[in-house]
Amino acid sequence: MAYWLGITFGLAFLLAVFPFGSIELFVVGLVVREPEIPWLALGVCTAAGQVLGKVVHYYAARGVVRLPAFTRADAKPQEKERTGWRARAADWMAMAMDRAQERPGWMFGVFSVSTVVGLPPFGATTVLAGVVKMRMPVFLAVALPGRCIRYCALAAAPPLVASLLF
Repeated sequence: MAYWLGITFGLAFLLAVFPFGSIELFVVGLVVREPEIPWLALGVCTAAGQVLGKVVHYYAARGVVRLPAFTRADAKPQEKERTGWRARAADWMAMAMDRAQERPGWMFGVFSVSTVVGLPPFGATTVLAGVVKMRMPVFLAVALPGRCIRYCALAAAPPLVASLLF
């Protein structure tokens, strides 16, 4: 059991830093394959790994962590004008940054909902929290319990649904 919890923590961290997969699919698959793993332990390990990984994004948005040159806007000498969904995403982020700086309560509310529900995307709100300089204790106090709720519910869902259906 500790083996799977360690793998889950590590994978949650990696997928938070490098979002190339879904930790949610891994958690559901693990619960189906290894039903003896306690859902609470699985949810807490997943949440801790993901929040720790998102701290990297938070600090990158604050400018504390220096990103590689190919990811920075100043590394692109002649950037083309954005159109389509990229322009809309950039406009949304600019609007959200303005609103978050004007109303810290709005940022707290949006970030709180995002940690549990995932809408707006948790990755985007993490960056936004870093840009508007949300304090780290507040960031952790909101993100960790919210992600615990999300992943504990996810880990408890397959056995619950199976017991109701079968």
